Amino acid sequence: MKRHLVYLFAATVVLSIACAALLATTRSAAQSPPSPAAASALTVKRTFATAQQWPQTLNAVGSIAAWQEVVIGAEIGGQRLSRLLVDVGDRVKKGQLLAQLSPGTLEADLNASRAALQEAEVSAAEAGRAADRARALQGTEVLSAQALDQALTTGDAAQARLAAARARVQADSLRLAYTQVRAPDDGVISVRPAVEGALVQEGAEIMRLQRQGRLEWHAELPGPELARVAPGQTVRIAPGSTQAVEGRVRRISPQIDPQSRTGIVYVDLKPAAQVRAGQFARGELLLDQHTVLTLPETAVLLRDGFSYVFHIEDNKVRQQKVTLGARRGDRVEIREGLAADTAVVESGVGFLADGLTVRLAAASPNASPQTTTR
Repeated sequence: MKRHLVYLFAATVVLSIACAALLATTRSAAQSPPSPAAASALTVKRTFATAQQWPQTLNAVGSIAAWQEVVIGAEIGGQRLSRLLVDVGDRVKKGQLLAQLSPGTLEADLNASRAALQEAEVSAAEAGRAADRARALQGTEVLSAQALDQALTTGDAAQARLAAARARVQADSLRLAYTQVRAPDDGVISVRPAVEGALVQEGAEIMRLQRQGRLEWHAELPGPELARVAPGQTVRIAPGSTQAVEGRVRRISPQIDPQSRTGIVYVDLKPAAQVRAGQFARGELLLDQHTVLTLPETAVLLRDGFSYVFHIEDNKVRQQKVTLGARRGDRVEIREGLAADTAVVESGVGFLADGLTVRLAAASPNASPQTTTR
C-alpha cells in the first residue's frame, strides 16, 4: 500500500512540472514579436479630390455632311464624253477644266453662223448706203415717197437680220463652250459616276463637288435643349475611334422634327483628314464653365453596379460610395459622396477592402490639394 502511494505522489509531481513548463512556453510565445508576414501592409499613394473649372456639355449624335454639294452636269445633250480630267478626292480650283465633251458638229455650226454673220453685215451695209441716198433725195421730185419708204424699210430689215446673225453666232459659241465642263467653285470632287466615251444627255450628272472642301456636323438634340445652344459655341466630335475634331456652331434649326422631336444644330468642322462626309459621329457641345469636384479615374472602384473610393483615416482605408458625373481626359467628376480636399487612395483600389491597414508612400510634389482649370 505504501508503494502505491509513493508512485501516485511521483506521478503528481511530474504532471505538475509538465504543466508549469507548458505555461511558460505559451507566455513566451505570446510575448514574442509578430512575424514579418503579420506585420506587412499594402503601400498606397494618396490623392485629393480637387475642384476644377469644367465646361457644361451637351452630348449629341449626328452625321457629317458636305456644307454644300454641287451637282456638275452637262449643259448640252447628245455629245460624247471624250475626257475626264479629275477623279474622286481631287481638289480643284474655280474655273478649272474638269471634263471635255466631243464638239461634234458644234464647230461646223459655229463656222456657218459666222459666215452668215459676214453676209448679213455686207447686206446691212449696202442697205444702209441705199437708205442714206434716199434720205438725201427726200423732198425732191427725183424719188417718190413710196420709193423712199421702201429704201428705208430695206435698211431696217437688213439691220434686224444682222442682229439675228450675231445672236446665232453668240448662241453657237456658247454651245461650243459648254463642251468644256469647268469647276463652279473651289472644292473637292466627292462623286464621279460618269465614264469616258459615254453619250451624255443634257442635265446628266458627271460629278459632284464639295464646295470649298467644307464639312459640317448635323447634331441632333431634343427640342428643349436647343435653347441652350448658340452660334459660335465650341464643339468636339469623335468620328469612330479617330482623334477628336473641333468645330463651331454655325446655325440652329428653327423647327423640330414632329416624329423624332429633335432639332438640328449645324456645326462647321475644321479640316481634318480623318473626317468624311456620310460618317456617323458622337460629340459634345461645350456650354458655360462650372466648378466640379474631380478625381483620377484610377481612384474609383466599380463594384456591383456602384462606384466607390477609399478615403484614408490614419493608417486604414474606409470604403465610400460616390456618384459619378462627366469624364474629361483621365479625371472623373464626383457629384455626391465626397467632400473637397479629401485624401483618397490614388490607384490599386481593386486590391483594397474596408478597414484594411495600409502604409502611405512618400509624398510627391503633386500630392497636395489644389484648384485647377481645364
